Amino acid sequence: MAIDAATVRKVAHLARIKTPEDRLEPLAQELTGILNWIEQLDEVDIEGVEPMTSNVSQPLRLRNDVVTDGDKVAEVLSNAPKAADGFFVVPKVVE
Repeated sequence: MAIDAATVRKVAHLARIKTPEDRLEPLAQELTGILNWIEQLDEVDIEGVEPMTSNVSQPLRLRNDVVTDGDKVAEVLSNAPKAADGFFVVPKVVE
């Protein structure tokens, strides 16, 4: 997968990263190299390999699922700038 300078410019703009014009082409080449390296991982045979959750085999410690410190709705909502009917009130962000 090849990345061009226009794509680097767009990604830098979306990420709010100020990137000089003379750095766009070298960055495009670096990103293309990284993506090519990642594509090589598709060639690795992983048949029969169990997924790893850690590099140390260690069973999870389980505990009883009991409420130990609940029923503090009033205390929690006392920190809120605005609350109604036992819930936080937040401004609408999607129209």
